[in-house]
Amino acid sequence: MDANISSRINLMRIVLISGIVFVHVPHDPQTSPFLGTYGFLDWLRVFLGDSLFRVGVPCLSAISGYLMFRRGLDTFDYKKTLRTKARTVLLPFLLWNLAFLALVYVAQLKNIGFGYLPDVVNATPREWLSLAFALEALPINVPLYFLRDLLLCILLSPLLAWLIKRYPLQTLGILLAFAVLPLPNGIFLKKSILFGFCTGIYLSLHRIDTKLLDPYARSITAVFLAAAVALSIVLYQTGPEFPVWVDMLRSLTALSGIVGSWAVSALLVRTRLGERLARTGGLSFWIFCAHYPLLIVSWMVWNRTEIADYRLFYFTIPFITIAILVAAHGLAKRLAPGLTAVLTGSRTGSSQANARPDTGRRSDYSPQQRT
Repeated sequence: MDANISSRINLMRIVLISGIVFVHVPHDPQTSPFLGTYGFLDWLRVFLGDSLFRVGVPCLSAISGYLMFRRGLDTFDYKKTLRTKARTVLLPFLLWNLAFLALVYVAQLKNIGFGYLPDVVNATPREWLSLAFALEALPINVPLYFLRDLLLCILLSPLLAWLIKRYPLQTLGILLAFAVLPLPNGIFLKKSILFGFCTGIYLSLHRIDTKLLDPYARSITAVFLAAAVALSIVLYQTGPEFPVWVDMLRSLTALSGIVGSWAVSALLVRTRLGERLARTGGLSFWIFCAHYPLLIVSWMVWNRTEIADYRLFYFTIPFITIAILVAAHGLAKRLAPGLTAVLTGSRTGSSQANARPDTGRRSDYSPQQRT
């Protein structure tokens, strides 16, 4: 892996995860964007939260699949991979989710948080298992369902890799239909994660040149953004209860974002901002795991104020949340580097410190990537 690809992967992680923060900004029925209370700004909320940044999950899963098999299938060590992913994916999932579950339980014992989060105090043992481990439904820290489904993909990775190696187009075609059509999810909470993961495997095992479409990056980016705008218009007109065909269109657009986002990275990595973002290391994972609890707390505090204009909340809280988490990550790295490494799955960022902008040349730079 050359420096350009490595930098673009790190860049897209922080960009996509920052976008995911907008997806999870809380609201209630009275502040739903589909009411059209604020006109264009409500449409903008739909564009950001229900269209543009919905590409984050399939893109991140594609990166994970690509990195797992970048050295090929013959050298793939399944047992070693499981041990590594237990430390880099499973352990952070458990620590972040169980800690938030414990905090919610204590808060609800003091009659705080009811109506904002699931009723933990009166939950059945089966509901507790799902809230804690996402066995059947979303975890208490909702975005962490991605890590749960990613772990399933990792467990199935030898089978998925064999299918992709032997029957690539047939397998991807079936998984695309599974992700887009209104079919039961089966053991997955989000079907697009499986398709994205297998797309990444395909790129690695079949040695697809990931820079092949870079000369057309501007055109692809324009088409991708136009599709996101068109989708948001359809969503705004038909939501919040979308017809089946709209749900299918939304899934298809999100999956196309794998190509669209990668084209965006080709343009962004050449900028000074892109170069800096590519060196953020474990910050993206920290933001991903911590942003939802902070958003919920912000929403609870906001509702105790007398400010009625929801626009102020929506267009300030995501930036405030990211700023707080950036500061908290830097402080944690200084005061408790060991604990920070555990919480971020050993994504310390040291290997990314020497990332360089795109020069168009190959190099031997190959920092260790983690999903």
